[in-house]
Amino acid sequence: MILTVTPNPAVDHTIHFDEPLQTGVVHRTDDAVFTAGGKGINVAKYVSALDVEATASGFLGGHFGQFIRDRLEADDIQSDFVAIHDNTRLNTTVLATDGEYKLNHNGPSITDDDVDELVEAVEANEPDTLLVGGSLPPGMSLSAVDRLARAGDWRTAIDMGGSALSELDADYFACKPNRPELAAATGQTVETNDDAIAAAEELHERGFEYVLASLGGDGAILVTDDEVLSAPALDVEVVDTVGAGDAVFSGFLAALDHGKSDAEALRWGILTAARVVGVAGTRVPHLGDVLTAQTHVEVTTVRER
Repeated sequence: MILTVTPNPAVDHTIHFDEPLQTGVVHRTDDAVFTAGGKGINVAKYVSALDVEATASGFLGGHFGQFIRDRLEADDIQSDFVAIHDNTRLNTTVLATDGEYKLNHNGPSITDDDVDELVEAVEANEPDTLLVGGSLPPGMSLSAVDRLARAGDWRTAIDMGGSALSELDADYFACKPNRPELAAATGQTVETNDDAIAAAEELHERGFEYVLASLGGDGAILVTDDEVLSAPALDVEVVDTVGAGDAVFSGFLAALDHGKSDAEALRWGILTAARVVGVAGTRVPHLGDVLTAQTHVEVTTVRER
């Protein structure tokens, strides 16, 4: 079972305009989507669609928190959240003809007692894999994330900002940085794919068993104990990139849970992301072809290690 922890979840509000945005102009649209969001929540939704038992956890409060509970229940996603007094945040993505705009709230304040309750919830679920993903709300420190990783004998995966990857102290079996996060975590310049491989290998040497680096239109690379693997992004129509990185990690973690090889896990990640970017918001698309291997994804060995 995969337990995902989203310390700072959000209601994801996605709106679309068939025109460029302008200052001083009131833009109107009927095209709006509200979904339960946050890295861990997204992973719980995607891995569940890939036939993996999953439970979502973290902190929820207020009307937006209740919306997320209700939406996960409607989608048959198990959850075990800690109730807090402050409101869960609302994040807005605006899709317009001149670009994609993201407006995110910082999130509610978390107390030490809230963190204690979260640790107890994780311990009670006894997951095989724990995934901690996303930003930390005010009042929660990285030491609390280390505490979650050390609270049991599960393997812990992490999907947080690049600076966090260099500051966490517990044992983590996998991480999923993007290009800017690789640069922030290692201090290296990460412009080319070779740069990304070098930075990912540095993170691997720091103790991560798997470093899965998502590179947007350049696909993804996977550094393991034995090899460096690479796979290109699929040529698909991109509607919305929200949740794309979460989808890559979801496919990867789901494949490992199914006992697949490292190469197959990378393939699942690429294909899951290709399906997710084809829908607005973080709605779950049909992922049947991920499970049946109907779509080919070329995974190559860059080199053995």
